[in-house]
Amino acid sequence: MSTKFIISATATTKYMESRSDPENDEYAFAYTVTIKNDGDIPARLLRRHWLVKSDNGNVQEVKGEGVVGEQPLIKPAGVFKYSSWVTLQSATGHMEGRFFFITDDGQQSWMDVTPFFFEVPNSRVLN
Repeated sequence: MSTKFIISATATTKYMESRSDPENDEYAFAYTVTIKNDGDIPARLLRRHWLVKSDNGNVQEVKGEGVVGEQPLIKPAGVFKYSSWVTLQSATGHMEGRFFFITDDGQQSWMDVTPFFFEVPNSRVLN
């Protein structure tokens, strides 16, 4: 019997004015990632790899074990949600990356996350 390994992820972001210092090009953003197991077998998130890109060209690489200190096992139809934050060097930017999973039956795979965007409210210059 074949098992399906289907994981999806979405993210929301919010500007954190209280942790930002625009005069020194430091813009803090919170983000919440929701990971859903749409397959029919449990999967454990083992690693992450992110690129945090400020629109001024600065790129930060973040990689390591799990997320927020956890390596969650996500059951079929299950959801795992976590929140974290980053600091950009510009008022706009985005984050892109992937998660590495292993299933109970030994399937292993990286899952790309759709890039998500950061923007300080009212930061765009209108033409």
